[in-house]
Amino acid sequence: MGRALIRALAETADMRLAFALERTGHPDLGADAGVLAGLPACDVALSDDPLAALAKSDAVLDFTAPASSVAVAELAAQARIVHVIGTTGFSDGDLKRLSAAARHAVIVKSGNMSLGVNLMAALVREAAKVLPNYDIEIVEMHHRMKVDAPSGTALLLGEAAAEGRGIALGEHRVPAREGQTGARSDGVIGFASLRGGTVVGDHTVTLAGPFERIEISHRAEDRSIFARGALAAARWGQGKKPGLYAMSEVLGLSR
Repeated sequence: MGRALIRALAETADMRLAFALERTGHPDLGADAGVLAGLPACDVALSDDPLAALAKSDAVLDFTAPASSVAVAELAAQARIVHVIGTTGFSDGDLKRLSAAARHAVIVKSGNMSLGVNLMAALVREAAKVLPNYDIEIVEMHHRMKVDAPSGTALLLGEAAAEGRGIALGEHRVPAREGQTGARSDGVIGFASLRGGTVVGDHTVTLAGPFERIEISHRAEDRSIFARGALAAARWGQGKKPGLYAMSEVLGLSR
């Protein structure tokens, strides 16, 4: 995703790459970020110093890991810059720290930055509302290296379905099933996760009712869709009041 973000920035006329961050000890530290992304040199060296990087920037685009994102959020709050978070897998404690940081900075956080997925979430929300008695199941597949399950996008879609039903996802979420589970409980939202190969991201929400099924699907074919969405979020956040925002607000989708 870091390389995808650098390539997307290189194609914009209104933004420029100010820094590129990696973890301490990474073998590419000091290398030119443009070259690492397969582009001409851009005179921005890969660094492990977020404080210096954020001090000279208007926004930070963050697709890392929960611990890193929380730490960057606190630095972004000090610098009063826009923080776009595409990281997934946050704990409740992490989310509390992000909310605290959002009192001082604009944070745009989403389990998925693509326009298509956020439109899909709006459709799922409406379908769950209109079809209150249909069973909802969410299936996602990602590449074999993904470490969290279900995906942030699957949880985003589950939250949309729960919102359409007026319920709390945490109280109605059912993870992957195994063994003698008994009959399906009414009103639950089921999740299943598949991992393998180089799949960028496939998600399907099924609403199963009497004698019919509605399936709403999205297949990501290139990570550039997430990068372009992150750039849109960074633009949108300029001049906004501090707060924790979602991509649906960036895209103007009704909730």
